[in-house]
Amino acid sequence: MRASAVLTRQARHDLRAAIQYIGTEDLAAARALNDAVLQAARRLGHNPALGARRPALADERFRFWSLPRFSYLLVYTDRVSPPRILRVLHTARDLPRFLNARQP
Repeated sequence: MRASAVLTRQARHDLRAAIQYIGTEDLAAARALNDAVLQAARRLGHNPALGARRPALADERFRFWSLPRFSYLLVYTDRVSPPRILRVLHTARDLPRFLNARQP
């Protein structure tokens, strides 16, 4: 049995910021986002190839997973085991700018 994908420090920071922002208006939605990220981490750990590559946004090191019911993307790499979730980004953000910032 494979392990869950690991959230990097930056991904945990992104998630905490999103939860705090959403939680000011809707605590249940903030909890649901946290649960959705953890569930996605389990899925991606079991099947790292689930996410899509997006050559227009980033090179082949990165895969993307959209969170159902949320406007958030998980940016991860499957080049290590278990996969590492590098960012948790809102889709309204300037994704190329965030993806070109220091990434392994």
